[in-house]
Amino acid sequence: MRSRWGILAILFVVRLTIAFQFQSVAAVAPLLEKTFGVGLADIGLLIGLYFTPGVVLALPGGAIGRTFGDKPTTIAALLLMTAGSLVMATTEIWAWQMAGRLASGAGAVLLTVQLTKMGTDWFAGKEIATAMAIFVNSWPAGVAISLLVLPAIGTAHGAGAVFLSAGALTAIGILLIAFYQPPPATAAPTAASARLDRPALLAVIVAGAIWGLYNVGFAMIFSFGPSLLAERGWSIAAAGSAISLVMWLSVVSVPAGGYLADRFKRPFTLAVVASLMVALLLAWLPRSDAVITILVLIGLIGGHPAGPIMSLPARVLGPETRAIGMGVFYTLFYAAMMLGPAVAGRLAKSAGTAAVALDLGALTVLACPPLMWFFARIVSVRSRRARS
Repeated sequence: MRSRWGILAILFVVRLTIAFQFQSVAAVAPLLEKTFGVGLADIGLLIGLYFTPGVVLALPGGAIGRTFGDKPTTIAALLLMTAGSLVMATTEIWAWQMAGRLASGAGAVLLTVQLTKMGTDWFAGKEIATAMAIFVNSWPAGVAISLLVLPAIGTAHGAGAVFLSAGALTAIGILLIAFYQPPPATAAPTAASARLDRPALLAVIVAGAIWGLYNVGFAMIFSFGPSLLAERGWSIAAAGSAISLVMWLSVVSVPAGGYLADRFKRPFTLAVVASLMVALLLAWLPRSDAVITILVLIGLIGGHPAGPIMSLPARVLGPETRAIGMGVFYTLFYAAMMLGPAVAGRLAKSAGTAAVALDLGALTVLACPPLMWFFARIVSVRSRRARS
């Protein structure tokens, strides 16, 4: 297949399997509690284990992809995810559930890094913000599908069937990736040319920090928003339904932001303005009774920076450095996503309210615009040096 939009469709569906598998534990949490005699803290640990390998595997994951190639690395990652699901579907020992979850997460890290690099290969210099926005949108799409499908499967056939379903979907991903072809202009990198210069490395680190901090802020809504509403007397079901509005609306706002960034050629302006508005809305949410209005606004605005931010690495990475560069990018992202919720949880426990977690989210999003300015300065200086 040589159509870049066809390739993007393949990458979208394959990446969707990560979100689907991630949500599989939360979808059957009550069943797991009964089956294994564990509590919510254990379920929370099992959920969080999925992201843990990212801190140590994202950077070498880029090197692995550069060494063995796009398709072999992607297939290996999907096989690891499939194996993890099969372990969780067939074991009755909690420790093996954790081992299966870690294996799945490790595969997901390798897959995330590699798929992002592959998408950038095809769209660098042409509709990159739009493409990355569509690519990123596979996450809320995968979670939304899992919320519709997995609870019914779990209720009818048990937790094992849910994990088998996740494994079957990743196996389908293996078949799909067989149709992937690299872009014609991509040449095999040499060892010498695959080294990042210092400005490029710094730029990728800053870009990864931006993506991590923005996602930490966004995650505060899903992680602590229901608790915040429960503190106000909302039922758990009503609170969850209200918070889910953000996810459903982001399915529209994420690609819309990418399109607008490419259409008007001002990705930084769009990302900065949207980030400032989201920070304001996050700070406003714990202090207002207009909950639904604020959540709708977050959903409509919050997705706009995704495409522009995800397109940042393409500004400094060439074909020969993308695998390593995306490894650095995602190392920062996973570190932020691991630490952010943990810090927010401690602050919320100390303050006795989930509102402080939303305030922390507002601060992390507010940190993104100055970092975007710093990124732009790095790229500008690097470009001037290259011309001189």
